[in-house]
Amino acid sequence: MAAGRSAALKIDWSKLSTSLGLKGQTAASLQAFKKRNDDARRKIQALSTQADSVDFAYYRANLKNQAVVNEIENHVKNFKPKTYDVNKQIKAIEQFEAQALKNAEETKGMVDKELADLDKTLKNIEQARPFEDLTVDEVVAARPDIDERTSQLVSKGRWSVPGYKEKFGDLSVL
Repeated sequence: MAAGRSAALKIDWSKLSTSLGLKGQTAASLQAFKKRNDDARRKIQALSTQADSVDFAYYRANLKNQAVVNEIENHVKNFKPKTYDVNKQIKAIEQFEAQALKNAEETKGMVDKELADLDKTLKNIEQARPFEDLTVDEVVAARPDIDERTSQLVSKGRWSVPGYKEKFGDLSVL
């Protein structure tokens, strides 16, 4: 337990979140944990300074009912703190940690994949020719749906693109 206390005292809480690059909810959770840690440490310190023995002679001298004092003294002498098996909680925490690590790895993989896709897109944009230099055939080869939509409009007898005049205005010289 002393090793745990000394390790907790050595943590530099002010530098921890900045050195790990924690932001948002994670940083807030860390600060809440630090506050609970400090509160618990203060309570332990306050309780450790209090006397843990009861002066039953004082109560025998001042109370008329000696049986109550004897009964309480007997309970105090026979008191044994109850021990709890925390292995289940530790296993649950370890499972939660394993799941969190698995989720973090999956998220890292998805982010890496997305970054690779974005990098590929950026390189494609940087290497692309200016729009003015493209031919109709190159545009149709890149986006065949444009040719299909145009064929569909022409087959229905529509020679103008819906919304074009609203967006770009009427360029006719009439």
